[in-house]
Amino acid sequence: MSYQFYGWQTADMAPIDARYSIIRNPRVLYDFLSSVWCAETCAPRMRMDWSEDNRTLGQCSITSFLVQDIFGGEVYGILRPDGNYHCYNVVDGKAFDLTSEQFGGEKLCYENNPRQEREVHFASEEKKQRYELLKMRLNARIPGMNRRNHEVTRVQPLLREDGSLTEPGWSRKLLQVYDRNAIRAPKMRIKEWDYYLVLNDGFAGAFTLSDDGYIGLQSVSLLNFREGWEHTETILNALPMGKFNLPASSDSGTIRYDDGRLTMTFWKGEGKRAIACRFRNFKDGKTFRCRIELEQPEMDTMVIATPWKEKKNAFYYNQKINTMRANGWMKFDGKEYVFNRETDFGTLDWGRGVWTYDNRWYWGSGNGIIEGKPFGFNIGYGFGDTTAASENMLFYDGRGHKLADVTFHIPEGDYMKPWTFTSSDGRFEMDFVPVLDRAAKIDAKVIVSDQHQVFGRMSGKAVLDNGRTLEVKDLMCFAEDVHNRY
Repeated sequence: MSYQFYGWQTADMAPIDARYSIIRNPRVLYDFLSSVWCAETCAPRMRMDWSEDNRTLGQCSITSFLVQDIFGGEVYGILRPDGNYHCYNVVDGKAFDLTSEQFGGEKLCYENNPRQEREVHFASEEKKQRYELLKMRLNARIPGMNRRNHEVTRVQPLLREDGSLTEPGWSRKLLQVYDRNAIRAPKMRIKEWDYYLVLNDGFAGAFTLSDDGYIGLQSVSLLNFREGWEHTETILNALPMGKFNLPASSDSGTIRYDDGRLTMTFWKGEGKRAIACRFRNFKDGKTFRCRIELEQPEMDTMVIATPWKEKKNAFYYNQKINTMRANGWMKFDGKEYVFNRETDFGTLDWGRGVWTYDNRWYWGSGNGIIEGKPFGFNIGYGFGDTTAASENMLFYDGRGHKLADVTFHIPEGDYMKPWTFTSSDGRFEMDFVPVLDRAAKIDAKVIVSDQHQVFGRMSGKAVLDNGRTLEVKDLMCFAEDVHNRY
């Protein structure tokens, strides 16, 4: 069998990654990629010209670095008239170019070209996301690769004696037992938090109590989607380092914080939760108050235990509890915001861990009613080594449906333009229309944070484990892009 890409005759090297053993050589990879390349993986400047007849157009750099993942070697670039580099691969002294067909009959020079570094190319977040999408779609077509999610099914200590995770993976409830005393890291690096978001179509409240080691962060946000404004008020505490005594499990315990200005309580009872808050001088000298109850019947949650490759005692242990029906009120500036359990929901983001210093992550979550039953989703990536499992899950009528990988496609330079979401298994394909960006930026040299929590309406399809497709229409939810160094 003959091919048209440059160097195909000598492209006979074997993969260096055993997971790709089915891809015997780059020619086989080309066959796989022929059904993977798409307009979404094409460089944006060329996307209007991409077609099924010219699949390799605008795919060169992300393809070359994917080839490097599988076969090793180096990536080189041919300088083009527009100032960009066309990338190709050299493995064991043999040059080949899986995307050369986009140039038709033009002859390219594959000698004496500069080496290309992925750190330089992937400094562009847009290009990095296209590479991740290409890899996800390839993995979805390789037997076994799209079932990478490892489910933890037994009760056991979360950490080994050396502070590393006992069993990275996901579970439907908190099976692995968190013990702060088992952590092998300085107290200043331990992070513990409880974050609630209660939301409906017109407004939302967000509530955080946290102990992040060398700093505590307690905050309340009031968001009004109809009027297009939000206000967040935060109180910082120096060096709490465990003094707040946050519970070791989300299943029980009461958290109470009171500094005279902010009084806030998170309470857990049998089958329900409650949030009570009074925030003096929340804005313009006025007080914010709330009392909200959340129903938590027996149902699946999303729990993830994620390590970091570069630091064995770093970990992220997190539970997302979606589809909790909400009832109660928030009061501010003479106005009452009322939650109705028939239509409104809350989510808990419960987390404990030790992080590395510099992290960027993407997270999205939403809840609603579809065909008369509670529906929710949790999606995210970018945080730690997610080889064992993703944190992507659908929730429907109390049951969790595990997803493979989801990619956020965020417009460059403007978070308020429409987003899209795609998935490696085709089970979460969404359009997202923003209505409000809760943006926050801090640069205190050692502590740097750039956050965009964008609220908007999600529409598209979600596919359950049994293949049933749910149509999602204008579901109010959020998706965020956060880069923290602390």
